[in-house]
Amino acid sequence: MTVGESLQSDSVTTSRPSPERLNASFWRLCSASAASNLADGIVKVGLPLVAVGLTDSPVLVAGVAMAFSLPWLLVALPAGALVDRLDRRKVMLAANTLRAALFGATALAVTLGVTSIWLLYVVAFGAGVAETLYDTSAQSILPQVVARDVLPQANGRLHFVELAANQFVGPPLAGFLVAGGAALAVAGPAGLWAVAVAALLLVRGRYRVERDRPTALRADITEGLRFLWRHRLLRTLAVMVGGSNFTTSAVLAVLVLYAVGSDSAMGLTEPGYGLLLTALAGGIMLGSLVAARIERWLGRPLSLGTSLLACAAVVGIPALSTNPFVLGAVFLAGGVLIATWNVITVSLRQLITPDRLLGRVNSGYRMLAWGSLPLGAAAGGLLAEWFGLRAVFAIMGVLALSLLLGMFWVTDSAIHAAERDADRQE
Repeated sequence: MTVGESLQSDSVTTSRPSPERLNASFWRLCSASAASNLADGIVKVGLPLVAVGLTDSPVLVAGVAMAFSLPWLLVALPAGALVDRLDRRKVMLAANTLRAALFGATALAVTLGVTSIWLLYVVAFGAGVAETLYDTSAQSILPQVVARDVLPQANGRLHFVELAANQFVGPPLAGFLVAGGAALAVAGPAGLWAVAVAALLLVRGRYRVERDRPTALRADITEGLRFLWRHRLLRTLAVMVGGSNFTTSAVLAVLVLYAVGSDSAMGLTEPGYGLLLTALAGGIMLGSLVAARIERWLGRPLSLGTSLLACAAVVGIPALSTNPFVLGAVFLAGGVLIATWNVITVSLRQLITPDRLLGRVNSGYRMLAWGSLPLGAAAGGLLAEWFGLRAVFAIMGVLALSLLLGMFWVTDSAIHAAERDADRQE
């Protein structure tokens, strides 16, 4: 066997989901994700705050966030291939063990006074690589843990827990930890990742997909990308989510200029702006809990189309109103439907992608979705510079509406055909 090849023994089997509704293994997995995402939320805010104590250069401080996110562009595709080769639970265990060790060692370095901004870059990049592996495995393992008919419910619960930990609890907790000292700010996440490891150890079974022949890593990556691109439904959804993320990123990049300050269009204070964004995040959390119910009420195509309309409303409403209560209401309702999109599309991807390809398809899909974020932010800044802030919101609203054209290919018949094809391949 050459370097970059993998061969799975016939004795290794993939665990089968329990017929129970959200069984014990799911809740243990959910607990691990809660601890991991809480640590992520602390790190994304806390590590730059620690960096501020080491340098006053904005470029060097911003480099910490860049080092943390860079692995999604550099290693997402190989990570997906590895997730399809290895036991997915063990990949998650290894990723969290690596993060706990990195941050534990960094806490010791801070205590001894031997840390530097360059050390933070190394730690941030290493944690980002581990996050890429963990998150790809976490999405790919779920169909092996729960039955197919409860995937929307399971994804909704996981999405709620991850969002609450990562965006609501983690960032403010990071501020308190940094106030207690830089060592505490990096030791806290290390402890949380250790808790996640303990929770994952309680998840029983093997979660490695059977492989009938050795393949090169590059061939595995190519196979996953080819499947994603040739599958019209998945390809359409990937392009649509990339487009919607582009529009939201463009708007959020410049919304603060439109909203905050006595001379701004909305005239909000910083806390008021925080509340406005909390309305959007709160809607997403609520939507995570009710997405499965909305899917049952409206069906998948109508739910997805309505979600795109909600996205267009969220990015376009600032062009039409400066009333914070109007924007808050639209953000709250839009957040519910945006979460519905996320839950439905993740569940669909898990249902119609062969298990042996799921890691690679997930990583390729997410790279496309997340890769549009920096492009959108750059576009928002340039458009605001050239045409003004309202033009950004109007243009992005129209662009978001244009994504509805993709719904011509996202129909009940297309979804059912994809599910039948997936069933035949099992």
